[in-house]
Amino acid sequence: MTAAHARRYLMCRPEYFTVSYEINPWMDVSRPTDTARAVEQWERLRDVYLDLGHTVDLVEPVPGLPDMVYAANGATVVDGVVYSALFTHPERAPEAAVYLQWFAENGFEVHDALERNEGEGDILTVGPLSLAGTGFRTDTAAHAEAARLWGREVVTLELVDPRFYHLDTALTVLEGSEGGTAPGKVAYYPDAFSAESRAVLADLFPDAVHAAESDATVLGLNAVSDGHHVILNPAATRLQAQLRERGYEPIGVDTSELLLGGGGAKCCTLEIRAAG
Repeated sequence: MTAAHARRYLMCRPEYFTVSYEINPWMDVSRPTDTARAVEQWERLRDVYLDLGHTVDLVEPVPGLPDMVYAANGATVVDGVVYSALFTHPERAPEAAVYLQWFAENGFEVHDALERNEGEGDILTVGPLSLAGTGFRTDTAAHAEAARLWGREVVTLELVDPRFYHLDTALTVLEGSEGGTAPGKVAYYPDAFSAESRAVLADLFPDAVHAAESDATVLGLNAVSDGHHVILNPAATRLQAQLRERGYEPIGVDTSELLLGGGGAKCCTLEIRAAG
């Protein structure tokens, strides 16, 4: 039986959201963006978290950094220890320092990354494990760096489809096995991964939810779960049905404007995991 657990999230209001450059397959500078609509959708997402009893902290947006709304890329927090991002593209590079400063000012132990990684976009916590993506934005050297920092096992997963350039676009953590030693539960799109990584996932999560391409390509897996409620793109209809069958409660939140920049609910949401 699934059970919700209170979470703490860090988010950034998309006051300066636009698509002024192209660094992923979803971005198209010729398509107009509507900043006011992006803010409205973001506020709805934040309000859902608050209504579910979660805590939402905010980092101030910075002019000229339109992708700061994708807070998940800003860092990864495990046991209260913050591992900073080191972005691939220069357009996003300044975001890392802004997020790290927020954590430092709020009393967290912070560490500057020496290896290329894009935060929780590519490093997802599942119980005692961290799953770490590579292939597009994060180097395997960052996986080793994170493992040393946190003193935990980090499992490398290779992404092979450029549409799913971050791990959090191809895999959702449904349950983190709070307080336990089990690996937790996940949903993922198998074809986003190499054959070797599919075998690793099958071994770790034999009861995982396998998403269809139609749901993956609307970034339905870029979702946020508290262990019972799963906030995701309402267009991922088959995935919602699969989740209901497993006892989860899917909640559709429209993030279509933010999808123009390549992100959904999870991209907008950095989980803050406290020590202990």
